Amino acid sequence: MNTLDAGGVRKRYLHTTALAGVDVTAAPGQVVGVLGPNGSGKTTLLKILAGLLRPDAGTVTVAGESGYPALHRNVAFLPDRDFLYGWMTVRGAGGWYARLYPDFDAEGFGRLTRLMGLDPAARVRALSKGTAEKLGLALTMAREAPLTVLDEPLSGVDPVARDEIIRAIVSGIRPDAALVVTSHLVGELETLLDRVVFLADGRVTLSGDAEELRAERGVSLDGLYKEVFAR
Repeated sequence: MNTLDAGGVRKRYLHTTALAGVDVTAAPGQVVGVLGPNGSGKTTLLKILAGLLRPDAGTVTVAGESGYPALHRNVAFLPDRDFLYGWMTVRGAGGWYARLYPDFDAEGFGRLTRLMGLDPAARVRALSKGTAEKLGLALTMAREAPLTVLDEPLSGVDPVARDEIIRAIVSGIRPDAALVVTSHLVGELETLLDRVVFLADGRVTLSGDAEELRAERGVSLDGLYKEVFAR
């Protein structure tokens, strides 16, 4: 059984179609990349997967369950913007997440923060963009949810921070869970991805097994991204 089954997902904002019948699946142990330029509908899709938005049509099932309470429980979501209070410390943010989510692994959170060199006593308001991104990732990856969803985890951070974030993602991948990640920095994530979904203007333009697509097209995913979205 797939961890994630999303079919025919549609969403409109007034006169704008954000998603026009998107299908995404992820099996246990798989990392699925939803790839596309800004404005392609990636964030809207991830918010729907996490239960933060309701689709106008289509279905989303995670670990065999659907609907807001189940998605909130079954999906660990890292948004693409700040979501922590500035007065919190790194350690305090971990305690807050532990109270919010029964599946939060405090030991795993400690391991991830050490891996990324986070100071437990540091205040969120004092963290750089890259360090704040690391903290958000550590909190999200420390949940033992069936599905983890990361929205642009590498956006706006320097190359050193990117490497640390990628190592943390790799260390947090579990064989019994799936991970969906969005990015337009395809080259940075290419080695992680088992499946890809190329999204443009709310529509899937290409999807499939990453290795098969590379073999069929004779290019890397980064090269394929450039071909798909060339203007």
